[in-house]
Amino acid sequence: MRPTHWLTTGILVLLLMGCAGMNAAPTPEVRQALAPTGKLRVGLQLGSPHNVIVDSVTGEMKGVGFDLGKELAQRIGVPFEPVLYPSVGAVLDGGKSGAWDVAFVGFSPARAKEWDFTALHLEMEFGYLVPNGSSISTMADVDRPGIRVAVQEKSQPDVFLSRTLKNAVVVRASSLAGTLDTLKSGTADAIFSIKPSLFEVSNQLPGSRVLDGRPGVDPHAMVMPKGRDAGLGYARRFIEDAKSEGRVKAAIERVGMRGAVVARLE
Repeated sequence: MRPTHWLTTGILVLLLMGCAGMNAAPTPEVRQALAPTGKLRVGLQLGSPHNVIVDSVTGEMKGVGFDLGKELAQRIGVPFEPVLYPSVGAVLDGGKSGAWDVAFVGFSPARAKEWDFTALHLEMEFGYLVPNGSSISTMADVDRPGIRVAVQEKSQPDVFLSRTLKNAVVVRASSLAGTLDTLKSGTADAIFSIKPSLFEVSNQLPGSRVLDGRPGVDPHAMVMPKGRDAGLGYARRFIEDAKSEGRVKAAIERVGMRGAVVARLE
């Protein structure tokens, strides 16, 4: 029995060491790289459940990016400060001016040249939202002459749509709320975005619907300004832990997000 006893003890020790490693306090160098101002400033796109939404009654903030940013701040032992923006373009512009320390945005090779990314934490379906009474009933009905599709400029949906639409006209707006305005005013016939955002804005347009099917998937990850290498490894481990511990899944469920799944472990 003794060999079995020692084997069991050894496995338990290794498991405990692994758990301790996942939750170990960061070194001062890591903390300085992640939160150079003494607090973790998290860039978030307001109105998007994959980043943050605000409850209209209670004022409570929730969202996948919000929850993960708050957890990361707690783990490194600094205050959490959400920095809110109306669009992903504004988020990235804020990062270029040093206004935030981490953010949660769609990954692309082009963006990876300007920013340091962790592995993916979310994959979100692209889709279309059409108003009540629309003659568009399927995705095949969208790409036709005379159809106007609104999209948030400088976003991953914009990049995807510009590459794939052949006949419909693209109408660009500065924010997701702006694309909704084009639908309300009749200057667009559909909105193209990630489905979690479309389901969110559909609540503001009674009778509207998100079309079935998905033309593609938008991969999302946590991003940091380049030059903070001391904190990058810790950030990458944090995202893997957040997936394996169920924190990303819990954040998705807390905000009630549809059309998104947790990315696989790296």
